[in-house]
Amino acid sequence: MNILRLLLAVAATAVAAVPPSVSAQTGDIRIAHIYSRTGPLEAYAKQTQTGLMMGLDYATGGTMAVNGRKIVILEKDDQGKPDVGKSLLAAAYGDEKVDFAVGPTSSAVALALLPVAEEYKKVLIVEPAVADAITGDKWNKYIFRTGRNSSQDALSNAAVADFADVSIATLAQDYAFGRDGIKAFKEALKKAKVVHEEYLPPNTSDFTAGIQRVVDALKDKPGRKYISVVWAGATPPYNALAALNLKQRFGIDVASGGNILPAMVAYKQFPGMEGAAYYYFGIPKNPANEWLVANHYKQFKTPPDFFTAGGMSAGMAIVAALKRTGGDTKSDKLIAAMEGMSFETPKGKMTFRKEDHQAMQSMYHFRIKNDPAFAWGVPELVREIKPEEMNVPIRNKR
Repeated sequence: MNILRLLLAVAATAVAAVPPSVSAQTGDIRIAHIYSRTGPLEAYAKQTQTGLMMGLDYATGGTMAVNGRKIVILEKDDQGKPDVGKSLLAAAYGDEKVDFAVGPTSSAVALALLPVAEEYKKVLIVEPAVADAITGDKWNKYIFRTGRNSSQDALSNAAVADFADVSIATLAQDYAFGRDGIKAFKEALKKAKVVHEEYLPPNTSDFTAGIQRVVDALKDKPGRKYISVVWAGATPPYNALAALNLKQRFGIDVASGGNILPAMVAYKQFPGMEGAAYYYFGIPKNPANEWLVANHYKQFKTPPDFFTAGGMSAGMAIVAALKRTGGDTKSDKLIAAMEGMSFETPKGKMTFRKEDHQAMQSMYHFRIKNDPAFAWGVPELVREIKPEEMNVPIRNKR
């Protein structure tokens, strides 16, 4: 009996002596997805969630596991509110012991999440929030971004419109996404001149006064004239712009980047419009995109959209990083694995830049075609703008 008690005591001591970090690396991989399941960016958020799950499925070969560890996604609705997102991420890191997090949809929410990741020393993969500040002056080493940033949007769109005889007025939302987007766009222009900046409330549906100010600034300018739109959300200004017949009345063209398919229905009113897009399902030619398009049609009877591709890219980045660490989710291991890491996505190869963890990626110069076979204006590829063609600034201060 004494020998038995001794053996049991030794066994109990041995179990207790197993470091918590060891056991933490053998259970499920717990990932919080913080996104705007409700609120003004709901459409974008739901696409991201669909893409994230499809990316994890594709990259794990349908197992939803890496190195024997099951991947579990904990969904959190930030409602598009920075304070809600901040509380949800703190609870996920602190109380629910997630290994790392993905999201959010809104740039304003993302800026609130960055210090939480730093406080808890846990990785946050930002997708799809765009503001430059996220990987700029508000950045910390725990932040990685698969989504494009405002500078990538700006540089690619500037490449389309930057000519000496061009006057541009901008129309954007008055919050981080719009302000950062216009700031980066202006910095990217070397020849064209921005003659007016118009910022309107993010949820506005009355564009009358704002568009009038934009038109007044442009109508008497010589040469080519553009209204450059930077807008996200359910009520974009394209229909209001089309109704004014600006091309016929004043020679003013509308220019914009890519968008989700419902928003691009309004693009049919602007055949020939050029811009640069993050993604359109018919453009990239690679195995991941072919799989995404085929399986999205199979599951949803529709093509994948703008943010679906972004979510899938985040999912593929997660699996690529976990494969590099052998399933280890300790932050220092993840950071070491992800800095400079290249990984496949529906857009082709992306690479996390070491200096700020921004994913370097291609953008697509397009021209809108009014094709009766599609409900939206179809962005036909003019050319792929490769990462090495865009001198994306490193804006962090650390």
